[in-house]
Amino acid sequence: MRAASYEEYGPPEVVHITELPAPDPGKGEVLVRVKSTAVTVADARIRAARFPIGFVVPARLTFGLRRPRRHVLGSSFSGTVESVGSEVEGFAPGDEVCGMNGIRMGAHAEQVSVPAKNLVRKPSSVLHADAAGILFGGTTALYFLRDLGQLEPGQSVLVNGASGSVGTAAVQLALRLGGKVTAVTSSRNLELVTGLGAEQVIDYSQTPVTGIEDQFDVVLDTVGTLDRKSGLKLVREGGVLLLVVATFRETVRPNGKVKSGTTPEHPDDFLYLVELLEQGAIRNVGDELEGLEQIVAAHAKVDSGHKTGNIVINLPG
Repeated sequence: MRAASYEEYGPPEVVHITELPAPDPGKGEVLVRVKSTAVTVADARIRAARFPIGFVVPARLTFGLRRPRRHVLGSSFSGTVESVGSEVEGFAPGDEVCGMNGIRMGAHAEQVSVPAKNLVRKPSSVLHADAAGILFGGTTALYFLRDLGQLEPGQSVLVNGASGSVGTAAVQLALRLGGKVTAVTSSRNLELVTGLGAEQVIDYSQTPVTGIEDQFDVVLDTVGTLDRKSGLKLVREGGVLLLVVATFRETVRPNGKVKSGTTPEHPDDFLYLVELLEQGAIRNVGDELEGLEQIVAAHAKVDSGHKTGNIVINLPG
C-alpha cells in the first residue's frame, strides 16, 4: 500500500510517499481502507518534534528519542472496512466507518489497522472528508467545554483562536451546549466565524485578546496566546480558564480556575459529532486536498499557522 512516511524529525519535506506492506488486523482489530484523513497540528508537532514546554522528554520517549518510532502519522480518518480480525463483532467488510487511532497513528496511508473499539459507523449522508475532519477538533472542543469547563446554558464563552480546527468546532459546540459565544479571530475569518453562530466576533489585529475588557464564565484558548496570568483577567468570579495548548505542569497539575489536559478519544463522542453532521447541526470547516501526494503541502499549511479549520486529504478509490 502507499503511505506517507517519515524517518527523521524535521520540516514538512521529511515526509514522503512510499510503499509499505498492508497491516494485518490482529485480535479485536479492523482493517480500514482510508477514504479521507486529517492532517492536524498534532501530526505536525510530532513530525517536527516541536512540543510545548515540559513535554519534550516525555514526547520523545513516546515517539522516539533520536528518530521516529512510528513512521506513518495520522490519527483521524474515515473509510470502509476492508477486513476484520478475530473476536470483532459489529463490523463487516464494506461498512463505512470513522474513528481515531490515538498514538498508534498510521492513518496517512491507503489502509490502517484500528482497534474495533475506536470505530463508529459513519452515517451514509455524511461525507468521508467531513467525518475525518470533525473528529480531532470536535473531540478536543467537547472535552474542554463540556467535561473540563462544565459549560452550562446561558453562560458566556470566549473562544480564542476561533478559526482553527478546535476553534471552529468549539464555537459551534458551545452554542449547542447553550453558551453565548464571543470569538477571537483574524480579520480574514470574521465572516466565517460569524457564520458559525458567534454572537460577537473580535478581530485580534484591532483588539488583542489580552486587551479585551469583558469577562466570561468560560475562556477557551485554542492557540496558546494566553497564559495563566493574562487568561485569568478575562475570567469572571466562578469561571474557568481552559488551555488547549499548555505547559506540562499546567497539564498534569491543573489548579483551581485553570484547567488543561489530554483529550481522551471516546467513540461515543465520535458518534455524537457525526450525528450532528448528519443533522446539519454543525459543519466541518476547512480545506480538502486530493491524494497523498499533497501531504507535504498539508503539513506546510499547518506549520504556517494560518490554516482555517481542518485540512483533509482525500484518497482515491
